[in-house]
Amino acid sequence: MAERGSVIVFYDDRVLAHQPDSHGAFLSRRMDKRLREILAGLGVAWKYPEHPGRLTAILELLERSPVPGVRFETGAQATHEQLCRVHTMGYLESLYRLRGQKAWLDVDTTAISPGSIEAAEVAAGTAVAAVETVMSGRAESAFALVRPPGHHAESVRARGFCLFNNVAVAAAHARAALGCSRVMIVDWDAHHGNGTQEIFWADPSVLFFDIHRAAPFFPGSGNLEDVGGGLGEGTTVNVPLPAGAGDTAYIKAFREILVPAAEWFQPDLILVSAGFDPHWNDLALSVSYEGFGAMTGIVQDLARRHCDGRLVFVLEGGYNLTSLSQGVRSVLDVLAGSEPPVPGVTGLKEVDNAIAFHREAFIPPEDNN
Repeated sequence: MAERGSVIVFYDDRVLAHQPDSHGAFLSRRMDKRLREILAGLGVAWKYPEHPGRLTAILELLERSPVPGVRFETGAQATHEQLCRVHTMGYLESLYRLRGQKAWLDVDTTAISPGSIEAAEVAAGTAVAAVETVMSGRAESAFALVRPPGHHAESVRARGFCLFNNVAVAAAHARAALGCSRVMIVDWDAHHGNGTQEIFWADPSVLFFDIHRAAPFFPGSGNLEDVGGGLGEGTTVNVPLPAGAGDTAYIKAFREILVPAAEWFQPDLILVSAGFDPHWNDLALSVSYEGFGAMTGIVQDLARRHCDGRLVFVLEGGYNLTSLSQGVRSVLDVLAGSEPPVPGVTGLKEVDNAIAFHREAFIPPEDNN
């Protein structure tokens, strides 16, 4: 069993080679024309939001403000065998043919640059390396700092900035090669993990729990009634939330839905699709840094109760560089042993301070007792 509170962060410079340029000329003139029309209709300059600076911002913060005890290791490149456990051969071959090129892959603005295919292989392989580390007992938990993200990628389709479904590749590897009978995936990204849901829809060995902003917010999937199908009926759990939902809603859902689901499922390994766009800086929801830390404490407790602490985080979205980097650090802080924070109601402490400051101006002294 790994040492309690031991954490390894996996990162590989090769993931920075994914650099789509929305102003460049792309393959497929029809797709390019369609995308130009969409972007022109926005009325504002559009830059590809999923850029290398997302990871460099995280690394710079962790260098300036390191989390004691957290170690760093280099990632790995996924093999064809690992990828084809969740993606079709035809889809993989179509991407391999685009190696070294530029192309639009989807009208959801998923694009590639010459270095993107290798970067995506490394992203998936690094998630696999993180899983292998916790399964071998080298660390209790691990965090794969990767891009492009993965949870929108379906078995046959790139979507939503995602090429390969990193967390799905890692989960399938745990099942096929590492002896895991049951894997639980927790997705707290603001956007529903449509790809992960599609891949494991009928698989009873993977429990997929997704809390997200409800449709019609992108990608428009993840309805409450979507619970899986066939042998996998009941192992998909969706919690769609309205815009503005924050810590209170997330923590309540974790305690009253995720915890009993884990008790029922009894996972051997827990993976987290960790997006940080639920933070209010990303304008989709209203989760705080303390909220991310509190959620981490809950899944860490579940991992320790059910699977000897084996817990892996895989980076998904988050596009405000400040909240993305601070959010990652808040997770690592709890994984490394800090007490999970208790989120407060935003603004309540400040109002209490203001009450104390102004009280004597409006309330007679004899009423202050």
